[in-house]
Amino acid sequence: MGLTWHVARQNQILCFKFCAAHPDKRKSFALGRPMPLSSSSATAYHAAGLITFFALGAAPTPIYRLYQEAWGFSPLTLTLVFGIYAVALLASLLTLGSLGDHLGRRPAIALALVLQILSLTLFIEADGVPMLLAARIVQGISTGIAGSSFGAALMDSSPSRGPGLNSMAPLFGLTVGIVLTGVLVQFAPFPTRLVFVLMLLACLGLLLLLARVPETVRHPRRPPLAALLPRIAIPEAARRPLLLGTPIIVTVWATGGLYLSLMPSLLRAATGSSSALVGAGAVSLLTLFGLLGTRVARRLHTGQILRLGALCLSIGPLVVLAGVALGSMPVIALGSAIAGLGFGGSFLGVMGWVMPLGGAEGRAGLLSAFYVISYLAFCVPAMLGGLAAGEFGLVPAICGYLLGLSALGATALATAWRR
Repeated sequence: MGLTWHVARQNQILCFKFCAAHPDKRKSFALGRPMPLSSSSATAYHAAGLITFFALGAAPTPIYRLYQEAWGFSPLTLTLVFGIYAVALLASLLTLGSLGDHLGRRPAIALALVLQILSLTLFIEADGVPMLLAARIVQGISTGIAGSSFGAALMDSSPSRGPGLNSMAPLFGLTVGIVLTGVLVQFAPFPTRLVFVLMLLACLGLLLLLARVPETVRHPRRPPLAALLPRIAIPEAARRPLLLGTPIIVTVWATGGLYLSLMPSLLRAATGSSSALVGAGAVSLLTLFGLLGTRVARRLHTGQILRLGALCLSIGPLVVLAGVALGSMPVIALGSAIAGLGFGGSFLGVMGWVMPLGGAEGRAGLLSAFYVISYLAFCVPAMLGGLAAGEFGLVPAICGYLLGLSALGATALATAWRR
């Protein structure tokens, strides 16, 4: 009894000392609430959340072939499953993207996590295309909310590191999602379900930990209806630069759309390899060299970034095309790496060129215009590629897609010189 009293007394003394040293934590101790995370831990939480959501967006890519074999759907249906996600994400960004500003970061993140858990449950239980489409729609909505809320929370918790983390987390997340799924599909049991079970557990962990994340919106309030309506407005000073930058934006996102939808199927047809790691490797090369491209771009001025990025985007698809003709995976990998350098640097360059021209009041409307151009370029060319594959065959259709990307890259290079 005396020993128990002594231990309890020592714990009480330690609590008093901690509260004296950290006055901001006293309320949590008094009310028995979970201890809030430090600023650096909160930054790590938000970065991990952003990476997780983008990893989940890319996770189905190595599995599409298995779905196609099991359910016998066409390349057009495959690109529809891919494209519906991008459309849902765009709609969510334009309508629900500001929820975190009104309700607070934590409620918006909680909503995104709950919706993502629902989408993962649909993936796990999917037994056909309709449920797969439903899963991708819910996933797109959740990612739209999460992308803006986690991104804004990163800026709140670390204004100095937030911009860099926001630019790198999506590409890093795409790489993690593709590689992880490729490895699990190739070597683990339950290839169409296991990755979603693991990601569901990760989302549950993020949801439980959210109780300890400090809220950074001081006065949350119910959003007015007008705040949920899309507002697309291009300030006059930004109109011509945005028009000149559109070929670069379209090339970047159309390249990403091809790799995340049809590239694994193309590699299987061109090289004869049925390994999930081959498709995952090519896509991850694009995103990894995209990360490298963003790092290189930070050392160059805007004109250099745009010209170098557009050059890589025009050359990379031609090298991939040569690799397809030769049936050579190393040549395809080289082309993917070259395209990846342009993929990462070009979009960063055009954002750095155009966004400052919007001013503080016009930035939101200009960013919405960026979203519309980007996500339409992400899904529409891929869906047209799927339609062409049904008419002309997969390899001829994607070869035409690659030639189109190279032509767009050349157009982007011409506009970059005119800047």
